[in-house]
Amino acid sequence: MASIDMTSLSAVHGSEAADRRAKARKRSEWRLKAYGILAIALAALALGILISTVITKAATVVFEYYVSLETQIELDDQERAILTDPNPHLRLSLNGVVNDAMKATVDRKLPRRERRELLRLLSSDAGLELGDQVKATPDLIGHDYLYPALLDDEVQMYLKGGLGRLQDAGSAGSLRVAEGADGEAIDLTFEAGSMIEAHEVLREQRAAQARQARAEADRQSNAIRVTERDIAGADASQKAVLQNALEGFTAQRDAALARAETLDAIAQNPDSRITLTPDDPSVLVRLSGGWLKVTELGKTGAAATVLEPPETLGSFTEGDWSAEFLERPEAARNLSDRQIAWVETFNRSGRIVKEFNTRLLASSDSSNAELAGIWGAMVGSFWTMLVTFALAFPLGVMASIYLEEFAPKNRITDFIEVNINNLAAVPSIVFGLFGITVLISGVQLFGVDLFDGLLRALVEDPRSTPLAGGFVLALMSLPTIIIAARASIRAVPPSIRDAALGIGASKLQTSTHHVLPLAMPGILTGSIIAMAQALGETAPLIIIGMNSFIQEAPTDPTEKGNVLPSLIYLWNNNSERLFDGKTAMAILVLLIFLIAMNALAVLLRKRFERRW
Repeated sequence: MASIDMTSLSAVHGSEAADRRAKARKRSEWRLKAYGILAIALAALALGILISTVITKAATVVFEYYVSLETQIELDDQERAILTDPNPHLRLSLNGVVNDAMKATVDRKLPRRERRELLRLLSSDAGLELGDQVKATPDLIGHDYLYPALLDDEVQMYLKGGLGRLQDAGSAGSLRVAEGADGEAIDLTFEAGSMIEAHEVLREQRAAQARQARAEADRQSNAIRVTERDIAGADASQKAVLQNALEGFTAQRDAALARAETLDAIAQNPDSRITLTPDDPSVLVRLSGGWLKVTELGKTGAAATVLEPPETLGSFTEGDWSAEFLERPEAARNLSDRQIAWVETFNRSGRIVKEFNTRLLASSDSSNAELAGIWGAMVGSFWTMLVTFALAFPLGVMASIYLEEFAPKNRITDFIEVNINNLAAVPSIVFGLFGITVLISGVQLFGVDLFDGLLRALVEDPRSTPLAGGFVLALMSLPTIIIAARASIRAVPPSIRDAALGIGASKLQTSTHHVLPLAMPGILTGSIIAMAQALGETAPLIIIGMNSFIQEAPTDPTEKGNVLPSLIYLWNNNSERLFDGKTAMAILVLLIFLIAMNALAVLLRKRFERRW
């Protein structure tokens, strides 16, 4: 045997080349660790952004606002008959009582248009909710009652800052208020420096409008150059049309340039008197219990119109008046300046109260954003998941036991296994199409009805029912459950089977008494994960109609219902901005359910896991 020279080996391992190789390996190891840490950090960052965004939006609907109205509840004979009717779905409407109390909050007789504006501040169901309270507490009849009336969704958004907030426009010094020469406008005279903040905001807006006008002029100039080039190569019949177009582009360019020059002159002159339009920020003046809206604003004077008449005109010292502006213009919101003045008066007098929004979790869907809740969708999701689990779990477990313990290994079982794996990768919307065709509508072939919808034997119209949704989601979850269950059954050591068979147990007894209980933790874990995936599915349920507007929570799986993912889809497509916060809250509730189900899967695995 040849001897090994340890001295030469040590010299090789201690050489500079060996050091370089060792350092390269360490650098590679460090880079691999860094990439792993970076991947985890990016995933955590994305998750943090997602959760923080949802929570931030959901926080806007945690509270809701009410206005306290002094009501005198008196009922006529028809209303008393409704009050005593045992039908729980017959509601008593006291819109007249609520409207009278709302009009009494303004100490003057309102024209019809202003009266409609005032009443639009209230939720459309304010009268019905008062009727519900009277039905629950008949002792309120004939007495004064301070009724907290729910405010409209646009008012809710304003009070939550969704439309911006009134800012100080500069209320220093004294103010003199007098009727204008025309008898309609109000003239305001104040010291230099008052309302300077609003004046600067308006000048900045004029500068921005000037830039937009110049950009429009540049676009017209480009059109002019293109048209002139086309004219040069056009024949006589086309030149007349192009010449007319050229004149139109030239006129629009000149008008845009003239508008830009005018706006620039206003923006650059600190003493300019600016005429406000509906596209400008609103400038409001509060004094002597009333509100004025500024229509022209200069350095030491302004013109205004009356939103809510003040008690007196004349001279006001600093502190007796305030000038405020709202950057969002009146043309870009559904609340008028007069409505905002009323809301601010109610709020500053303590008439508006903020309460925890219990109706969001206790009410069902509604076309009015301030009334909409997620209770109906939560109940619909419960029934849908119950049907899904009742169908998918036993079928999945039985199929897994058969395939692993009893099925012969041949081409047929191989074909079945391949297709189970393929079904787990099929897009969920395909299962929705299968559900609407086979379960609800039925199947036709060459114009011949092969069979009606399979669920019509149980429900007359299964569309939009948790029963149909559960069937579809069960079909979608079944491959996942089978794959997880087969893996769990396969993980049971063969010695368990050999021991059971060796003491005389049949193959069925071995599978049901020994293999299945030991595999159950893994089976339950896979089933819960499949249920969590099904809970978040939207596409197949939309296909079968579970995105319908349904106001009542279903009492059983055969009634019309909705689910949380479909409700989120509906609310997200709604134009009313209050639905944004409610959509985020519904997403948050859905995430809580999903996290809870996944946590349950982990706990079950930890609780029942066996080590071999």
